[in-house]
Amino acid sequence: MFSPRTYTDRRERLQSQFKSGLLLFLGNEESPMNYGDNTYPFRQDSTFLYYFGLDRPGCAALIDLDENRTVLFGEDLSLDDIVWTGVLPTVAEMAAQGGVTATASLAALPAQLERAKGRTVRFLPPYRPDQRIKLFQLLGIHPGEQGAKSSLEFVQAVIAMRASKSGEEIAWIEQAVDVTVDMHLAAMRMARPGVKESAIAAKVTEIALAAGGTLAYPVIATVHGETLHCHHYHNTLESGQMFLLDAGADTTSHYGGDLTSTCPVDPAFTPRQREIYQIVLKAHRNAIAQLAPGVPFRQVHLGACRTMAEDLKAIGLMKGDLDAAVELGAHAMFFQCGLGHMMGLDTHDMENFGEQWVGYAGQPKSTQFGLKSLRLARPLEPGFVLTIEPGIYFIPELIDRWKAEGKFLEFINYDVLESYRGAGGIRVEENLLITGTGHRVLGKTRPLTIEEVEAAKG
Repeated sequence: MFSPRTYTDRRERLQSQFKSGLLLFLGNEESPMNYGDNTYPFRQDSTFLYYFGLDRPGCAALIDLDENRTVLFGEDLSLDDIVWTGVLPTVAEMAAQGGVTATASLAALPAQLERAKGRTVRFLPPYRPDQRIKLFQLLGIHPGEQGAKSSLEFVQAVIAMRASKSGEEIAWIEQAVDVTVDMHLAAMRMARPGVKESAIAAKVTEIALAAGGTLAYPVIATVHGETLHCHHYHNTLESGQMFLLDAGADTTSHYGGDLTSTCPVDPAFTPRQREIYQIVLKAHRNAIAQLAPGVPFRQVHLGACRTMAEDLKAIGLMKGDLDAAVELGAHAMFFQCGLGHMMGLDTHDMENFGEQWVGYAGQPKSTQFGLKSLRLARPLEPGFVLTIEPGIYFIPELIDRWKAEGKFLEFINYDVLESYRGAGGIRVEENLLITGTGHRVLGKTRPLTIEEVEAAKG
């Protein structure tokens, strides 16, 4: 947690954006896996964390703008609870840590909202079933209507604040990235023929937990890097394969890191692996060089696509007018996702509010295959923290589909592409801060070049 003053300042800045009414904040609840007492690891709602700092289930808060009063709602532990959990801070003690002086039982929240009838109660769009049920009980709004009736004004005010990271937040993110680098170094050293993906996933998880935090998101540890979010670890590494790790550490404050590394299973890259890896790394570095305040991230993304298309043409995988190829989306045979996304308390920061508002500032998204997966397109601003993660992926099902349809025959050499079937996927990812004049890579140095990756493998 930060100091009480930090949370008070955040709430005061938020309140200044509204003239009257109430702001309702719902914290998350425990979520059962297979029966009531066996729950998933608890994760607090990130906006609740941002404004109140409370990392405990069963809380809510109300800011009354007309009375300039903030109340935290929750329940103190009973003796039966303490038997299972041990002594935890009271609601009043937790509230004080977040700079809140007024507390009440959760049972008092409906009555407070009832007294506010006729005044505007703003709430954020819910993303969990338990939040939808609470809103239905508290405000009488059907779950199917809650998204439309949530406050866009509230959403935009929160995004504007959370998007620009303070020095305190950046320090936590860098701490997370440092641990994340250690996770990736361990994975590179372990990636050898005969090692199971599950063993590497276990090792990087151990490092995250040993550092006092947890994982920022489920580990991707796979020899099938062409599957962008591959979350099973059933394979044994074999000679000739590439191994991809996408994993990040989460700190006790819940600011996390998000890095991807790709390395050969063998001690050194094969000529073909070197060729593709170098194309990805070049696009990665060229994209980072463009990062500065005012630069639209969509422009940076398309620049990376153009860079990779040039190099793919040089090795015979693409052909023709590359400007037209990128404009029409032919390069998405090889790069199907976006170049990066905002990050902070969430790996894809504030994605629960919708990419149109977080990454596009209300502007429409493309519907084109590949480009529609770009999560961030808006002009960059100082304080933004984001990822840069270009990749090249050889997806057999996509190759077969487009080839059968005769799609982009003027841009893709399908005969050459067939020889790359089974080549997997390569992604390189770093986390960056947009500064007042440019950018800064966050965290300690990690292996990126072919020589550095091979040396890291030992």
